[in-house]
Amino acid sequence: MKLKELKQIDRLAGRLIVPPDRKISLKQDYAPDFRPGNKSKQELERLLSLGVKMLADYQEKLYAQDRYALLIVFQAMDAAGKDGTIKHVMSGINPQGCQVYSFKAPSNEELDHDYLWRSFKALPERGRIGIFNRSYYEEVLVVRVHPSILAGQRLPEKLKGHKVWERRFEEINNFEKYLHYNGIVVLKFFLNVSREEQKKRFLERLRHTEKNWKFSATDVQERACWNDYLRAYEDCLNHTSTKWAPWYVIPADDKPGMRVAVAAVIIKTLYDLDLEYPRISKEQRASLLKARRMLEKEK
Repeated sequence: MKLKELKQIDRLAGRLIVPPDRKISLKQDYAPDFRPGNKSKQELERLLSLGVKMLADYQEKLYAQDRYALLIVFQAMDAAGKDGTIKHVMSGINPQGCQVYSFKAPSNEELDHDYLWRSFKALPERGRIGIFNRSYYEEVLVVRVHPSILAGQRLPEKLKGHKVWERRFEEINNFEKYLHYNGIVVLKFFLNVSREEQKKRFLERLRHTEKNWKFSATDVQERACWNDYLRAYEDCLNHTSTKWAPWYVIPADDKPGMRVAVAAVIIKTLYDLDLEYPRISKEQRASLLKARRMLEKEK
């Protein structure tokens, strides 16, 4: 990566990160319609293509080195573009080195365990990139907005009090610190779509037959809770953006800009790991040279 590109990505990441040392306001600090560098759609598509190639190179080194794993968490309101972002940004990644989990409502088996249990099971192996399309953060977002979900969870009643959210923030921070100290890098994105843009995308899904499957009647019902979700997200970001697992608020009204911003942050994160292909010893090199000579002598 060139120094100029690195500085540009640093500036962009600095604008999008949720600082661990101060409180943020989603409405005041992060504009959903912000476009990185005010670049044209064509220029953004070119940058994304370049980013996809860089990601492929870093992912190959990550896989070969087999020391770190990268866990990428995506959270967002409905229609913010999680699926499309994963599809476009990770399009150049070798499928052997990447795994995606989409977390739905917990099953009966999952409800019989602690809420982090199913996430532990889905963590990426060393050398791989794991993507959580929604995650354990649903437990401090949708569950908080809809208290009836918490009431239905199989927790002892005395543990469902008003401090449950503060406790879960602490548990999640400790969980992510544990991952950090075991070589699993945690990177979290909140795709920040505006209410107006969400409405536009919902209507598009309703008007086009081939997109009807993306729409659910509950999507409109959830819009009535928009302000509750914003408050829940803001509190979550302020309590769980840490030095070891930072949150990035990505403007999601402009899809090309959103994808470039996500790719840039992932690239910078992998760059900072100083990845390289494994180095072999003199003995291993001599063995490889011997094998090469044997192959070259074959008729």
